[in-house]
Amino acid sequence: MASDNSKLIWFTAGVALGATISLLFAPNSGEETRRRIRDKANEGREKLSGKGRDLMDQGRHLYDKGRQIADEAADLFDRGRRMVEG
Repeated sequence: MASDNSKLIWFTAGVALGATISLLFAPNSGEETRRRIRDKANEGREKLSGKGRDLMDQGRHLYDKGRQIADEAADLFDRGRRMVEG
């Protein structure tokens, strides 16, 4: 999970650096450049939002799975206790 976050941070930093460099060497007009920056920022925002949703879904799945395992373990413990108590 930490590796995914690290990759996401480096990806975002790379996008920002690439956008900055492209501005320095852009042959387009200011209006065209601003439009392209806005479009790329929107693309990046959508990707980050999608990644965030994916991480939330994974977290929910892991929570549910852990909850199920804990419930099963509690049931086994209760059954064992009842068997010992006779």
